Amino acid sequence: MIVAGFGFRGAATEASLRDALTAAGGEATASVLAAPEDKCDAPALQSLSRALGVPVVHIPPRDLRAAPVESHSAVAFLFRGTGSVAEAAALAAAGPGARLVARRAVSEDRMATCALAEGDAT
Repeated sequence: MIVAGFGFRGAATEASLRDALTAAGGEATASVLAAPEDKCDAPALQSLSRALGVPVVHIPPRDLRAAPVESHSAVAFLFRGTGSVAEAAALAAAGPGARLVARRAVSEDRMATCALAEGDAT
């Protein structure tokens, strides 16, 4: 299973998220979307979920902080305790033993990031 993990600003649109997903190479392969639990009800994410016909997995803060990410954003670390929200969300949703298949990619408008992880759980 391929999980598309997202980090995004409140003003991100569905187009922002889709652009980040496409940049990560996951539009055709993602079977689950994942994001921090406080962002999962965002209209842009819900709209993308409906458009792709895939569910959204809510990732609690402790799971974001525990995921072994490869990217290191000082801003993400300051606000979320992880170097990459997108990578952490993807890895956490993909389950134990998950691996990144695409590091975080940034949307052209810089409002969203997406990373892809492969694993067995959601």
